[in-house]
Amino acid sequence: MAVRWRIAILLAVITTINYIDRSVFGVVAPVVRGEFGIGDADYGFITSGFLLAYGVGQMISGPLIDRLGTKRAFSLAAVFWSVATILHALGRGLWSFFTLRVMLGIAEAANFPAASKAVAQWFPANERSTAVAIFMLGAGLGAIITPPLTVWTMQSLGWQWAFIIPGSLGLVWVILWQLWYHAPDTHPAVEPAEQALILENRSGQQSEAGWTSLLSHREFWGILIARVVSDFPFYFFLFWLPQYLIDVRGFDLRAIALFAWLPWVAADLGALVGGMMSSSLVTRGHSIDRARKTVIWLGAVLVAVAVVPAYYTQSTSLALALICFGLFAIQIKGAVFFTLPTDLFPADRVATVWGVFGAVGSLGGSLLGLLAGFMIQEAGYESVFLLIASLHLISAGLLQIFVPKIVLVTE
Repeated sequence: MAVRWRIAILLAVITTINYIDRSVFGVVAPVVRGEFGIGDADYGFITSGFLLAYGVGQMISGPLIDRLGTKRAFSLAAVFWSVATILHALGRGLWSFFTLRVMLGIAEAANFPAASKAVAQWFPANERSTAVAIFMLGAGLGAIITPPLTVWTMQSLGWQWAFIIPGSLGLVWVILWQLWYHAPDTHPAVEPAEQALILENRSGQQSEAGWTSLLSHREFWGILIARVVSDFPFYFFLFWLPQYLIDVRGFDLRAIALFAWLPWVAADLGALVGGMMSSSLVTRGHSIDRARKTVIWLGAVLVAVAVVPAYYTQSTSLALALICFGLFAIQIKGAVFFTLPTDLFPADRVATVWGVFGAVGSLGGSLLGLLAGFMIQEAGYESVFLLIASLHLISAGLLQIFVPKIVLVTE
């Protein structure tokens, strides 16, 4: 296997750990909410705290990653978020959990900017969306693993260990990352042919201008505007799905462990399908613009088709199947949408761009998540499902308007 694909797998592993760490709280929530008296609005406040911190953290981490380099920055971030996850075992109520979620959000924010920078450094344009899809598998895989692992751990050892065990996994990964990861021009295991392919692809993707020059590019603002409304649907299912299945569909913890992972299998399949579809279109001669936007629009339409009937159906099994399809569609769009910073900007800018790109998505998700907590508390889940159905269509439309053509920005 070529070294660059091994790098993609290594990125998928840490993204899996990242999502286990952030997802555990959603499964533990019904237990700790009852133990510490945390209501719906309070829970929305806690989840929004994570997303707000995650957004701020991405803005900070992006330029730091470009400055420190992928290897060092990723190691530091993984150590900090692993420790923050373990400290959740000390949580004792609304404000302690809010503080811990803020700590976790700031630290975890480096994952996607750093992984995207590694993709920009290691992969040619026709492989990038597939490489992004591979490391994005970690998001779904983490969510797949979390419900059964967390329920088993809670029942066997107590809810505190549900944070301690996954937090420890990140520390193990850091050791492997330090041993195995090197830049493509210095990696001891890369073959000359692969190295030549990578470096030739990267040669025209360096920039000498300062990061503030990004502000003058319409493409930079365009992807930010499109991103601000796109993250909430994924985070709603990540943080609220177990609670929704208990509140509305009558699940207990055993049923959560048995079935709550299924939508995340569908999410991973969606990421692979979206990434490979876009890469295939580029390989067959279509422009980057057409290859990316075709798949983005397909995913956006399918989200709406799935999510509305998921709420209104009386059948629990059909509702779960439609939620699975909705997450499949979200990740079809996401795998390609998340590739855009690597398509539009030079490799040495990708972490900075991705940091701001991710930040606005998290900040938008935080505000919408806070709103969702109050909407659910006051009126139930219906309006939130309708909101989710519309947001990806709005995002695709904004991208079409503000980024009329996806081409590499030259300075």
